[in-house]
Amino acid sequence: QVQLVESGGGLVQTGGSLRVSCAASGGTFSFGSYVLGWFRQAPGKEREFVAAISWDGRIPSYADSVKGRFAISRDNAKKTVLLQMDSLKPEDTADYYCAARPGIDTSFRITDYPYWGQGTQVTVSS
Repeated sequence: QVQLVESGGGLVQTGGSLRVSCAASGGTFSFGSYVLGWFRQAPGKEREFVAAISWDGRIPSYADSVKGRFAISRDNAKKTVLLQMDSLKPEDTADYYCAARPGIDTSFRITDYPYWGQGTQVTVSS
């Protein structure tokens, strides 16, 4: 079983930066065999894809809304995945969730990720 725990959320002003992280653990979990993704859900809205990164960290993918502002990275030795968020906007306000899926291909589909963290809240004030 895979456990994911997010941290690093908080309150930031428009134009500011924030980094959220996700630590993975599990009995026989092989972190390097999983694609990691970040999703977010704003109040009253559906959960949406933000970014994902391939098992080896070489292939990131981003939603158009965050491209050029957010950067996803992973450290397989530490079993962590990071989301660096710059030039934040009020519309980035949401709960941010880390997710994992076995395999090598990144995906933007929520249903492709069987493992999820509890989320961390990010609030961008205007």
